[in-house]
Amino acid sequence: MKEVVIKIEGEEWKNALDKAFKKLNKEAKIDGFRPGKAPKEVYIKKYGMTNLYMEAAETCLNRAYDLMLEKNSNEVIVAQPEVNISAVTDDYIEFKFNLTLKPEVKLGKYKDLGVKKESVKVTKKEVAEALEQMRERYMENIDKDGAVENGDVAVIDFEGFKDGVAFEGGKGEDYSLKIGSNTFIPGFEDQIIGMEKGEEKDINLTFPSDYHAEDLKGKKVVFKVKVKEIKQQKLPELDKDFFLDLGMEGIETKEDLEKQLEENIKTRKEAEADNKYIDELLIAASKNTKIDIPEIMIEEEIDRILKQYEENLKMQGVTLEMFYKFTNSDEQTLRDQMKEEAKNRVTYRLMLEEIASKENIEVTDEQAQTEATTLATKYQMEKEEFLKLFGGLEMVKYDLKMRQALEVLKK
Repeated sequence: MKEVVIKIEGEEWKNALDKAFKKLNKEAKIDGFRPGKAPKEVYIKKYGMTNLYMEAAETCLNRAYDLMLEKNSNEVIVAQPEVNISAVTDDYIEFKFNLTLKPEVKLGKYKDLGVKKESVKVTKKEVAEALEQMRERYMENIDKDGAVENGDVAVIDFEGFKDGVAFEGGKGEDYSLKIGSNTFIPGFEDQIIGMEKGEEKDINLTFPSDYHAEDLKGKKVVFKVKVKEIKQQKLPELDKDFFLDLGMEGIETKEDLEKQLEENIKTRKEAEADNKYIDELLIAASKNTKIDIPEIMIEEEIDRILKQYEENLKMQGVTLEMFYKFTNSDEQTLRDQMKEEAKNRVTYRLMLEEIASKENIEVTDEQAQTEATTLATKYQMEKEEFLKLFGGLEMVKYDLKMRQALEVLKK
């Protein structure tokens, strides 16, 4: 940690106070004067100097921040600085910045760590399962006569009641429910079995004691259900029509598809094995590394993890508030759960930066430009758009440097 005091004084501070007065005077309501026309001493008599100081401080803060960075250009600041006004008068203002500097990293052994990458193989069973999963994705729903059986899809209208009153979230229309999927609370799907098209029925159930909604935990309810359609699911045949539907180039036979699926599984497994290998290398190297990590770095990393977690939830149609309600938790509970991961991320990042420095790893602008072009093509984006989203060329250079540091661990 480092404390830095920046003083803005003289003509610069006087001009800031004058600018603040002109702005605030336009908004002031002073008897006998139109807005903006009251003399400075009259304004000060009514409102005091504090308002002027605070408004002028806002004007000077960016300038003070720039001066602080210039004064500490040789330092690596690793967290957003805290800033307070330490003194203010008619003649000057002092800003006190509390800086969190990059901590000292003491590397231990980081080569020849004895970590081996797992070999990857694909079994015939895995290929067969992948083939069945693909057929299931193209499964047809065919209208069926008779009663609902396990495995069928029942298109239903339903509404739930507790003590004779409909409860929130308990109603649905034209809902396609696959019997046996265990989508609804226990017992619901079992009681749909045997119903026929057009049949209506009251289903009596008790919500589980650990259900996420407090007002329904362990409560007895009645669902009024009507079966509107019954559909039987049929797997497609492995024929020419199926291969055309897949739209996969070069796939014309079952053997072609199995070969492609085997390659896909192998690629996925290779990626998983590589990720596990890197994780184990980082863990092994970090055990030999000593870093006293400032708490604020960990908290800012938690902020980043939490933001990404929120984005992932949004893609599933869930907000953080809904998540807290479902899990009976709160933000602090989630932050506490994320703390260990955040600490590890910061540790690995600082460690890799030190390895890159020790190994004299440098990335040129030309290398970064080439990498940006490659990645933009991979993600089907314009290069400038990619750089904007990625954080600019410097972030590409940093990413390349970290990956080269990882290669040192692998060797």
